[in-house]
Amino acid sequence: MTVLSAVGGIKQATSAMTDDMIVWISVCILVCLFMAQRFGTDKVGYSFAPIICVWFTLIGGIGVYNFFKYDPTVLKALNPQYIVDYFKRNKGDAWISLGGIVLAITGTEALFADVGHFTVRSIQIKPLYWPMFGVAVMASIIASQAMISGTFSIIQQSLSLGCFPRVKIVHTSTKYEGQVYIPEVNYLLMLACVGVTLVFRSTTKIGNAYGIAVVFVMTLTSAFLVLIMIMIWKTHILLIISYVLVIGSVELMYLSSVLYKFDQGGYLPLGFALLLMLIMFVWNDVHRRKYYYELDHKISPEKLRQLAVDKNFCRMPGLAMFYSELVQGIPPIFNHYAENVPALHSVLVFVSIKSLPISKVPMEERFLFRRVEPRELNVFRCVARYGYTDVRNENEPFEGLLVEKLKDFIRDDFWQSQTTMHKTNGEKLKKEVSAELLGDDHELDNGNGHQENESENEDVKQVLDDDEDQKKQQDDVLGTEIDAIDKAWRRGVVHLIGENEVTSAKGAGLAKRILIDYAYNFLTRNLRQSEKVFDIPHKRMLKVGMTYEL
Repeated sequence: MTVLSAVGGIKQATSAMTDDMIVWISVCILVCLFMAQRFGTDKVGYSFAPIICVWFTLIGGIGVYNFFKYDPTVLKALNPQYIVDYFKRNKGDAWISLGGIVLAITGTEALFADVGHFTVRSIQIKPLYWPMFGVAVMASIIASQAMISGTFSIIQQSLSLGCFPRVKIVHTSTKYEGQVYIPEVNYLLMLACVGVTLVFRSTTKIGNAYGIAVVFVMTLTSAFLVLIMIMIWKTHILLIISYVLVIGSVELMYLSSVLYKFDQGGYLPLGFALLLMLIMFVWNDVHRRKYYYELDHKISPEKLRQLAVDKNFCRMPGLAMFYSELVQGIPPIFNHYAENVPALHSVLVFVSIKSLPISKVPMEERFLFRRVEPRELNVFRCVARYGYTDVRNENEPFEGLLVEKLKDFIRDDFWQSQTTMHKTNGEKLKKEVSAELLGDDHELDNGNGHQENESENEDVKQVLDDDEDQKKQQDDVLGTEIDAIDKAWRRGVVHLIGENEVTSAKGAGLAKRILIDYAYNFLTRNLRQSEKVFDIPHKRMLKVGMTYEL
């Protein structure tokens, strides 16, 4: 809307500019804007403050000029008596006009960031027309960029919470976090904007759609704020009721006004919202069903021990990363893999990548490891935790970071067991020495003290020597485990990904079959797969297929 309205300002300067030309110029600007998203938002971001500052300075200066030269009595409009008289005179038409007021209280969109609604004469300073036109177009581009960046950010956070299908998120800035680019969303948004521009061809219907979108956002925000006041802030009930009566009544009045133009373009944002809500519901619901299925059918530790002692099950050099949604336990697809490929890599790590509803997870807290018994299998579980602004696979490969943190875990686990063992041995040695000293006090009186002290010192020395030997053996064990990880890392890493086919169980109802067999499978077929989301190299990737009946 901002771009179309800003370009429309040129029609006031020349009669040769037709509506079709305005529409196609707007489409070209929109296409160029979306195509530039892959290069990052730094440039547009740097220009945001100067351009908006110039824009406000120009429209403010023109307003002050017109105010003093033509009609200072416009200040009478601040008197609330005029709005009362306005509603008395116009009644229903006054209520309908509230939708236009909405567009005057929404930031830089108040004047549609353009001069398309102002004639050259209304500006009164004709030499400023073309500078105003240029600044208006730039301001409209910035307003559109803000909408695009906001969409990327919302999609990223929804994806982190498991409420949106998998899409690739590219971080366009190494200096500033939160600047992301989502290719699929970018192109779909571009097609939607171009389609709306070509179909509506004017800002009238787009303005109606914009008004409904803005007021709905305001109303929903207030509703969620009431929930926060009740559940989190524990606000007094009288304050909550006062807030609902004052703010809620005003917003509902504006909402009723803009809904009057629902059939004049107002259906557009509601249609888009309904479509996105349907996609998010389908994905989240089936995604949770898959997770609970894996949780109910996970492999027990006893089953893993049986695989370890099976003579037909061989070990091969290398490190395998098996990706799963489960944080605890081994997914059922691993059993399917073991039955069809009776071989296991020398080091196996079950990786579960989780997104937390926080902005950033410190690197030292990103990976959580746990060893899977028996110890000689070299099987580990790993939970890789990311915040919604964390960068994946940008600065360092994911697998390299995981291997280094795995070795740190093995060292920490070893030294922790060593500390416990030394502490136990030290207390045991102290008790033995004390018992011997107390038990031999009577021999000191008989003149045998010197011989007994020498024997006692030799016993203590023998215990310390044994402890030293045991420490060397433990160091050798630690070195062997670290060498096994390094050797497996050098022999190569294989990424095992489950290629799950989800179908509804036999006897499922019609709604469930539509939800899983058609809606969800349509999304999975047309959206990005796991290996593309996490940048897994295809040469070192192995897919394991299995059917889940939900």
